[in-house]
Amino acid sequence: MPTPKKGPRLASSPAHERLMLANMATSLFQNGRITTTLPKAKRLRPLAERLITFAKRGDLHSRRRVMRVIRNKSVVHVLFTQIAEQMEQREGGYTRIVKIAPRVGDAAPAAIIELVTEPVAKKAVVKEAEAATKVADEAPVAEAPVEAAEATEAPAENAE
Repeated sequence: MPTPKKGPRLASSPAHERLMLANMATSLFQNGRITTTLPKAKRLRPLAERLITFAKRGDLHSRRRVMRVIRNKSVVHVLFTQIAEQMEQREGGYTRIVKIAPRVGDAAPAAIIELVTEPVAKKAVVKEAEAATKVADEAPVAEAPVEAAEATEAPAENAE
């Protein structure tokens, strides 16, 4: 069998890689965080975020699509009820990868991949920035029409 040329493979075959990523995703949703190698964490992130997006939709078709990957019904239930509820305000970036010291046995680059559970504070910052922009825009706009009105009135008085 020829070696697959499209994208990096973590194992000997694409089927084994899919099973390995499915097991890691199941562990991630069960425990909230897992420690693995950095390449595995980077390959797991898009899959886990896609599954969380399906869980946020919450319909039957999404549940069946998630069940194709995660075979444990109790983990799927936790994903759809608890994790999707936590991620409801978040528009993406559901996972975080933190690099840690290399593994002791073979010095492979290790990482922790975890679910981001902090509440989103982005909207408050955006509202403050918009308010500051409005204040900055209103001050010059208020002065500009007064000067324009004086400029238009002066020639009109001279003409009469």
